[in-house]
Amino acid sequence: MASVTSSSSFSTRLLLHSPIALLSSSSRRSRSRRRNKPNFLRMVTRSCLDDSSALLRAAQYTVDTYVKSGMVVGLGSGHASGMAIQHLGRQLRIGNLKDIVGIPMSVASASEAAKAGIPLDTYQDSSQIDFAFDDADVIEEGTLVAIIGRRKLQSEESIVQEKSILNAANKLVFVIEENQYKGGLEGSIPVLVQSLNWMAAAEEIDDMFLGDAEVWRRPSIGQAGPLGGDFPLVTGEGHNVLDVIFTSPIASLDAQW
Repeated sequence: MASVTSSSSFSTRLLLHSPIALLSSSSRRSRSRRRNKPNFLRMVTRSCLDDSSALLRAAQYTVDTYVKSGMVVGLGSGHASGMAIQHLGRQLRIGNLKDIVGIPMSVASASEAAKAGIPLDTYQDSSQIDFAFDDADVIEEGTLVAIIGRRKLQSEESIVQEKSILNAANKLVFVIEENQYKGGLEGSIPVLVQSLNWMAAAEEIDDMFLGDAEVWRRPSIGQAGPLGGDFPLVTGEGHNVLDVIFTSPIASLDAQW
């Protein structure tokens, strides 16, 4: 671990090569049989500035440290990723970086990259991605398992594509705030299921946790609820999102998922 510290209570963490916990219903069993311990580097930066300024510094540090001319770069979604995309565009305009190709993970990141002047390509299964950065909802201490997908999604947005790009990257950094790096996690874990048999998947997940979690289908508009309302969210690949909402802290994401 390398660290830069000050007396401030604010910090931002950069996490490299972390496994990702946003699961499809078909991947839950196979994950326990194929546990890979990632070779990761964890960087911690602390700032005496406010949270937004610390996050900006971390986003800029990510680009300046890991992005090199000629790279294919996965462009993440979220507030920190947006700042990193803007900084990457500035570095291209002033000539500090050249021949960068961006692979956006969402419509929002594609739009931000286009405004920043970053040349773009679309993700394919055979795409070779040198480096990627992204936001995460939370990262578990010790295991460095990252949860993505809690944020509000637009209909037709592809969470599968975001995760595929992250998994395809040779190097990966999550840019998060200090309060997103914790143990004893609370809240929800998003699970992707096929729309046609979502109810069976929801019942199976509910049985797995025996009252320790509620399973709600995420709506595209309106109020959330167990059934997802009249307009459930459907992703670009035709999935529903089930939010598995834990009623007590999760002892270990790595053990559970």
